[in-house]
Amino acid sequence: MMTISTVPAPRYGLSFLRSRFSDGGGWLAAATVIAGLVLAPIVALALIATQGSGDLWPHLAAYVLPTALHDTAILLLGVGLIVIVIGTGTAWLVTAYDFPGRAVLDWALLLPLAVPTYIIAFAYLDLLHPLGPVQGLLRAVLGIAHPRDLWFPDIRSLWGCVLLLGLVLYPYVYLSARAMFLMQSACIIEVSRTLGQSRWGAFYRVALPLARPAIAVGTSLALMEALNDIGASEFLGARTLTVSIYATWINRSSLPGAAQIALVMLAIVVSLVVIERWARRRQRYAVAAQRSRRTLPQRLGGAAGFAALAVGALPVLFGFVLPVVHLAAAAAARIGFAGLSPAIAQETMNTVSMAGVATAVTIGLGLSIAYTTRLMRSPLAGTLARVASLGYAVPGTVLAVGLLTPLAAIDNAVDGVARHVFSISTGLLLSGSGAALVYAYATRFLAIANGGIEAGFSKIPHSLDYAGRTLGQTAGGVMRRIHLPLIRPALVAATLLVFVDCMKELPATLLLRPLNFETLATHLYAEAARGTYEDGAVAALLIVLFGLVPVILLARMSRQPQLESSRPSSPGASSRTGSFRP
Repeated sequence: MMTISTVPAPRYGLSFLRSRFSDGGGWLAAATVIAGLVLAPIVALALIATQGSGDLWPHLAAYVLPTALHDTAILLLGVGLIVIVIGTGTAWLVTAYDFPGRAVLDWALLLPLAVPTYIIAFAYLDLLHPLGPVQGLLRAVLGIAHPRDLWFPDIRSLWGCVLLLGLVLYPYVYLSARAMFLMQSACIIEVSRTLGQSRWGAFYRVALPLARPAIAVGTSLALMEALNDIGASEFLGARTLTVSIYATWINRSSLPGAAQIALVMLAIVVSLVVIERWARRRQRYAVAAQRSRRTLPQRLGGAAGFAALAVGALPVLFGFVLPVVHLAAAAAARIGFAGLSPAIAQETMNTVSMAGVATAVTIGLGLSIAYTTRLMRSPLAGTLARVASLGYAVPGTVLAVGLLTPLAAIDNAVDGVARHVFSISTGLLLSGSGAALVYAYATRFLAIANGGIEAGFSKIPHSLDYAGRTLGQTAGGVMRRIHLPLIRPALVAATLLVFVDCMKELPATLLLRPLNFETLATHLYAEAARGTYEDGAVAALLIVLFGLVPVILLARMSRQPQLESSRPSSPGASSRTGSFRP
């Protein structure tokens, strides 16, 4: 007699729902706490500003804010124009045309991302100094003996700041625009050509409007980086809002006044984000990218090919090659003359250790936020993820001002408990310590970690989650045993990007670092402020070398859509063209 065994049907009663809620409720609670920690500096900033700055505010409103707003507006307009022209133009050049050296130029155009804004200002101030190599060569060629007899444009100006920031920030637009150009169907361009449009007309009337959302995103990121800059602006004499916040806090010892200027700056950042989203509110990409055929680049030979290579290489030459070669020469001369300073080794250790701890914390928080969004799939989880990503839109100086109140509140609470229970005083545990820097770094760069990890999660089908849960795994077990091995490439990429961003961050480090704690960025800032450029060249070169690692990784990842689109698909298989998301 054959016996048929039956599997009990799953129970979907109250106990099942309670267990499911409790399983995901812990992740949701963690995401809520993380979003609250990100919001705390912004709320505290508003509270500090309401305290009033006494008699200083009329002075700030009359003499500081007008100049700061003027210089900031010119800086944003100028940098925005430069990054759009260079980033979009070079992206179309390497996408629509094939010429000698195009394969190298394709990834080399990303190299300026490895050079922080304050380092390119540092390098060009030395390069273009009246006693520097450029003016010295010009005087030798023209037979001029005295430096005062040679007129040369002064790089130490607002327009010099605009030009240099544009040269290192254009890759934000180049990367996003190039990805969008690669995704566009060849049919659209070909139809426009059959309707009488030239190659330029097809770009201006068809390809450019379709790429507008990507260009807007890249431009907004570049402008937020320009707004966050403090080193280049101060070195080059641009009195921006960021420089005014630092001067008001440090030089005038007015934290409420700095907070009030910071609120003005925060309003500008929010306006940039709103304008960017409003500008592309009706933009839709309606072509089925999986079935599209990528446009074949037009071959350029002879003089036209070399001209295209020369035009495309100019941003790389001025944004990366010249400053890095000069830094390497200055660093070698400094080491040959005085040897390697022992302080550089300690500052490198401080930089790497602080960036490493902050990266581990940031990746852990980003993993919690991204997994909560995947696990809960609710509007609340999505809202918490967006709130947790707000820190990237907050400049480092604004973040540093806003962190003082939450850190002081935590220190006072811990000290009160210690006095009451143990009759001892703990003092300041967070304020003015490495923990404050870790908090600032994690808040600022959590969006990078969350975005990278979320992109990795998006490639994993939810059926694997269901399979793991039916086998008795908890939500944490599914993430540990299934998701972490599968998202390892995205996790590594996010870790590298966060680590290097932590190493390069200058404004928050200047304002929140512990006493007698120097990093490579603060050492370079101090040397540039004193005018001893040779002493800071070693630190600058080390920062650039560390920055090259994620840029090379990013360049390899950005070439993936081109490689996949050119790979022939097997009969019956779906095309992989356009699988890359900018």
